[in-house]
Amino acid sequence: MHDNIISAVKEAIEKSKERKFLESVDLAINLKDVDLSIPKNRISEEVILPHGRGKEIKVCVFATGETALKAKDCADMVIPPEEIDKLAEDKRRARKIANEYDFFLAEAPLMARIGKSLGIILGPRGKMPKPIPPGGDPCPMVKNLKKTVRMRSRDKRTFHVPVGTKNMDVEKIADNIEEVLKRLEHKLERGYQNIESVYVKTTMGPAVKIKLR
Repeated sequence: MHDNIISAVKEAIEKSKERKFLESVDLAINLKDVDLSIPKNRISEEVILPHGRGKEIKVCVFATGETALKAKDCADMVIPPEEIDKLAEDKRRARKIANEYDFFLAEAPLMARIGKSLGIILGPRGKMPKPIPPGGDPCPMVKNLKKTVRMRSRDKRTFHVPVGTKNMDVEKIADNIEEVLKRLEHKLERGYQNIESVYVKTTMGPAVKIKLR
């Protein structure tokens, strides 16, 4: 299947016109015979891509003390506990931060407070923070998140997953795609039999079908 993926990625990139911005490379996945009206059947996974997304991924950390000091060395933003309630009152600023940052981390003791104050904003976006263990170093977690993508179907049988950017090496994009498909296969009850089709495309380019078998 690796050769099929490489061939499809090459074709998708070759068929895409030059743009004034760097296009993402995305997968469009179509499921079949999966009842997505049942929440437990929905796809909601995070996949660490072997070669990252080829673009900046922004991570925000809720922390205090030593954890906050460590986070400043690796995270894009650190929010102290006293700011949580202020954000809850300033919904506009909270939404801006929720949209601007891809992932959130928080010290474990702050999780309940964040859920109560900001859950209504972070939850629907699939961005509730991941807990940092007490005394843990957030930087390894941040490093992994900067190479992570979300795979979410919600209740739709067609969904998209970013797997790179147009300027990345084709082999690296193919490796990323394989990692996403491997995770999806394990998540689905009947594996590839629950996948109707998979396409690869640049942001504004035509879709090219990947032969899975």
